[in-house]
Amino acid sequence: MAAVVGMTGAVIDPVAFPASLARDGRSPTAASNRPLPLPTVPTARTETAVYGMAAVDCRGRVADRTVFAALGWVAGTPLAISVTHGTLIISTDPCGVFGMTSQGHLRLPAPVRHCCGLASGDRVLLAAHPERNVLLVHPPTVLDLLLADRHARLLGGDLT
Repeated sequence: MAAVVGMTGAVIDPVAFPASLARDGRSPTAASNRPLPLPTVPTARTETAVYGMAAVDCRGRVADRTVFAALGWVAGTPLAISVTHGTLIISTDPCGVFGMTSQGHLRLPAPVRHCCGLASGDRVLLAAHPERNVLLVHPPTVLDLLLADRHARLLGGDLT
């Protein structure tokens, strides 16, 4: 490499960087051609569940047209409601005493709301399973329990 004469007339020595090997013993060029790491992609869904979020109004009604349409529930559809582990399980039942309102809302009776700790304004996760003709309504307290471990792992600590 030839020396370069600067504007002041002084000779400037060339700078040359020595070739070095990457940590794995390959040349820097080979190391830079290595593909970037890719994130883990979740597997494809196997369930046909349809999800929605809805707020409980002051009369205990929830509405989500997409979820109810996936189930085929319309005004007057007779329904049965049960509560298991804080989650409402709602299914069609010819002898059911509950039903969809004429406006297409699902009305959750006061005793059911009290049993689950639901108050006016609470948002619930609706999980429709059309192949089973059932709707699961998850109150916020249940969602907290279901997601606590996952959130703690993602955020690096105990969230309780």
